[in-house]
Amino acid sequence: MTAESTELPLAAAFPDADREQWQRLVEGVLRKSGVTQATGAAAEDALATDLQDGIRIRPLYTAEDGAAPVGHPGFPPFVRGGSPEGTTVAGWDVRQRHVQTDPRRANEAVLADLENGTTSVWLTVGDGGVPVAGLAEALKGVYLDLAPVVLDAGADFAPAAEELLRLYTASGVALSEAVASLGADPLGLLARTGDDSKLRVQLEAAARLAGRCVAEAPGVRALTVDALPYHEAGGSAAEELGASLATGVAYLRQLTGAGLGVDDACRQLEFRYAATADQFLTIAKLRAARRLWARVAEVCGVSPEASAQRQHAVTSTVMMTRRDPWVNMLRTTVAGLSAGVGGADAVTVLPFDAALGVSDAFARRIARNTQSVLLEESHLSKVIDPAGGSWYVEHLTDELARAAWAFFQDIEGAGGQASALRSGMLADRLAATWARRSEDLARRREPITGVSEFPHLAEAPVDREPAPAPVGGGLPRVRRDDAYERLRSRSDAHLAASGDRPKVLLAGFGPVAAHTARVAFAANLFQAGGIEPVQETVDAESAAGVFAGSGARIAVLCSSDAVYGEQAAAVAAALKSAGALRVYLAGKPGERREEFEAAGVDSFVFAGCDAVEVLSSALDVMEVA
Repeated sequence: MTAESTELPLAAAFPDADREQWQRLVEGVLRKSGVTQATGAAAEDALATDLQDGIRIRPLYTAEDGAAPVGHPGFPPFVRGGSPEGTTVAGWDVRQRHVQTDPRRANEAVLADLENGTTSVWLTVGDGGVPVAGLAEALKGVYLDLAPVVLDAGADFAPAAEELLRLYTASGVALSEAVASLGADPLGLLARTGDDSKLRVQLEAAARLAGRCVAEAPGVRALTVDALPYHEAGGSAAEELGASLATGVAYLRQLTGAGLGVDDACRQLEFRYAATADQFLTIAKLRAARRLWARVAEVCGVSPEASAQRQHAVTSTVMMTRRDPWVNMLRTTVAGLSAGVGGADAVTVLPFDAALGVSDAFARRIARNTQSVLLEESHLSKVIDPAGGSWYVEHLTDELARAAWAFFQDIEGAGGQASALRSGMLADRLAATWARRSEDLARRREPITGVSEFPHLAEAPVDREPAPAPVGGGLPRVRRDDAYERLRSRSDAHLAASGDRPKVLLAGFGPVAAHTARVAFAANLFQAGGIEPVQETVDAESAAGVFAGSGARIAVLCSSDAVYGEQAAAVAAALKSAGALRVYLAGKPGERREEFEAAGVDSFVFAGCDAVEVLSSALDVMEVA
């Protein structure tokens, strides 16, 4: 082999493929599958996916899909990271959250985590957490010069901050060397509680605290811009970003109005975002957040050295489920990976049982080991901006940033973050977004594994000690599984009262190959509501007897469309005569709806139907409280 031949690229022998050629291949597949007869760009568009915020994900991105310049890591607009080296030197900060109210128990958990992989402590203090007076005991044995402490003290942020700063001095750590986050967030507290009676006083206290940090403890950040209240109220990614920008701007105004320079004011802020199991959206959100804040900083005259956003990513509570909580390990793994790839400075992976109460030692171990595997075995922190250069990620980052900026402008137009919260403007926007998402959840267009898809009714419950009740009164806290959890709770109550779950007969008829798929579909659907399926093969003659012996009070016809035309009416009539309170048919009715309904079919269930409505009405019919 000559030297010249070794320089030939591997693809030299293959012709270049263009977009039109790819579209023609797509056309053929869609035509054969019966999806559409569209051609060209219309065929490509048929494979697109709509996200929230008006974002549409196309099936193919190329170098032609340009986006805004992303710069270099560590330089404005910081899309590629807040520092030139990213997290390659020491990895991101592994930050565990603690919500115990007993200082002694909190201390045991904190020390166990620090000894086994975490690098900082996130401690709830005051209402719903460790008392301020118990902070010293909760941090007993913690090397404050090595492990940064992050406070979440709500309305008690000022006394909690004073106590933590006192502990630094008492332990021999000079305040000038301390690294911490004091967690003052008056606007986040307003979002959580709806109480603005002390907002002005709290903002002034936060500004004084920031001034002290600038003067005495430059490594300590006084304020947190917590976007979790907006995510947890059902907001979209762009709404979460827009609300965080508006909050950050409000804090800059407060701090500079109190006499701080704009650079010092910027350095006093840490931003907190939710990381979800939507991998690419989370990556894009964190990258977009840095770009957006860099633009705010530029307009405010902040120097490039002070304008990089400090980010703390927390795995989403909205995505966590109470049923089959073990699946939460998978969700938090993807979310933690996304946070790291997205460039977060600190990452909190919530334990898989966090939705059930106070996490036990095993769950906390799994949470911290999730990050250890990502850092030490997968080496995710060893690459700077690993998603950078992906045409899809860059385009998604750009679209998300534009949508978030528009929402930020809406909030500013409404008078700023405080005014938007007081007036209900922000709550209304978030509620509307959640209503649209709830529709997708109800119709299982957004499936929840272990809950709306593949539920396991015989699963042993996971019991945990109840967690302290979070503060309320402001924006709601939602979960994806809320509607299904209410259905399953009704089934649990019926089980406790009668010894059995409500049952549905899945009446398969015709050849096995004809009814197997729809029997599986119906079983999956009704188990999502806690209704136990009883699967039997029937015909018109045996249906009544089978139903009577099944213990079920409702039934579902399951077969192919062809067999339905031959036997559905007779089987439905037999089930009705046997006392079935409701008879469903698995599949869309098509042109035979009236015939089926006349024979006794009450409703139709199919992919995309409102599963929550179907299941709720089924429980109502069976009088399951």
